[in-house]
Amino acid sequence: MLKQANYWLIILASVLISRFVGMVFVPFADTTEPRYAEIARLMVETGDWITPWFEPGVPFWGKPPLSFWLQAISIHTFGLSEFSIRLPAWLATVMTIGLTWRFAKEVCDTESAKWSALVLSSMALSYVSAGTVMTDTFLVFGTTLSLVSFYIVISGGSQAWSWLFFVGLAIGLLSKGPVSILLTGLPIFLWLALSIKDFKKLLMFPIFFGLLLTLFLVLPWYILAEQKTPGFLNYFIVGEHFGRFLNPGWNGDLYGTAHDEPKGTIWIFWMFATFPWGLVTFAWFSKFLWIKIISNNFNNILPNRLIQFLLISSISPMLFFTLAGNILWTYVLPALPFFAILTGIIVSRSTSQSRALWRWVMVLVVPSVLLALVVSVLLDPKSIESEKEIVKHYSQNAHKDDSPLYYLGEAPFSAMFYARRNLKEVTIKDVVEILSNNKYRRLYLSVPNSYLANTDIEILSESNIVAQSKRYSLLEVNMSDSDWRNINE
Repeated sequence: MLKQANYWLIILASVLISRFVGMVFVPFADTTEPRYAEIARLMVETGDWITPWFEPGVPFWGKPPLSFWLQAISIHTFGLSEFSIRLPAWLATVMTIGLTWRFAKEVCDTESAKWSALVLSSMALSYVSAGTVMTDTFLVFGTTLSLVSFYIVISGGSQAWSWLFFVGLAIGLLSKGPVSILLTGLPIFLWLALSIKDFKKLLMFPIFFGLLLTLFLVLPWYILAEQKTPGFLNYFIVGEHFGRFLNPGWNGDLYGTAHDEPKGTIWIFWMFATFPWGLVTFAWFSKFLWIKIISNNFNNILPNRLIQFLLISSISPMLFFTLAGNILWTYVLPALPFFAILTGIIVSRSTSQSRALWRWVMVLVVPSVLLALVVSVLLDPKSIESEKEIVKHYSQNAHKDDSPLYYLGEAPFSAMFYARRNLKEVTIKDVVEILSNNKYRRLYLSVPNSYLANTDIEILSESNIVAQSKRYSLLEVNMSDSDWRNINE
């Protein structure tokens, strides 16, 4: 019979393994996942490990290459699939959870460490991002490694951690860019500012040689990237790190559109990102502050330097992005490991039998909801915005004398990925010309459902629909039909 002390590890493993279901069976949904997956696929195809390519001939200057390197290595190792491209993010999340557990055990106690790992693994954003093709999971591992190393060294721990601090900076710079330095430096500065005398503890770090280590790991790629595609540094440093965040309607994005959110939206994103544990911690802090207010006792609101560090690290990303409008909910991610430790401390001290059940139920809330969504996608592939089914139908049914796969208008990223870019974008004028030339036995044309429903063009309205996605219908036109042959007569 298993010891009760091992239950938490079994639950943790179950939560992490449950993420595999979505990683394996759910297709890439537009736009982030297939876009980044296609960049990794092109890296493998071209053998170019310096410049990530948005599409052949168009460099992708939006992100550094660490995530694409790891995804490309995974493709080389396991073959091209949704699972292989998602696997590096899952591994990065597992390492971040392990680092969170290690830190909590070092500075708190074993029980708090266990619950910190469980909380982090089962929060909405960390659970979703664990199996998603994105760059943020690697950023959060880098920032967490640096902040954890910083506190352990400042607290008198092993000096080996001081070198890991600079390794964490390098990981952040290669996964997201200079913003990682700000996300690391802000909580450190705010925490030291609460006790000015602690600034001298920075001398415990090998600052000069540590920065040399970071530059040694990072600078070669930045130099080679600029040399290979001049203009990269201006776009990435100036545009992505100043234009994007200072201008909510920034129109300099070469690869998509800006997200114009009201200022302060990052705190709303925090509520979704930390679900369901954010509600628990918010309720506990509200109760704690209310007791302080009614007792008129405001001493020891932040009782020690550890709690101060955890709280500051938990809110710094939101403070940084409060005035930014061009944001996503993934920007909350660097805060979650430290918020998980705060929550783990609270939950581990809630020991009454009446509360034991809800603690375990809370762990399973997000995985259960996500697994239910995965099952719904498997039962109805059209419930998500992915072109996998349309591309699959074409590849299984088209013959050499049939047309290429045509998309009316701009093809979605998922279509590009699953078709390996073996498709063509056309206008309705192009379609009429293709039909007139009668070059193919069958024409395959993917048309937006909204367009198809409102068109009065006979070619489209009377064609056979052989496959559908949430947004598109694949039409099959028999070119031997005399009506199509004589379209211009």
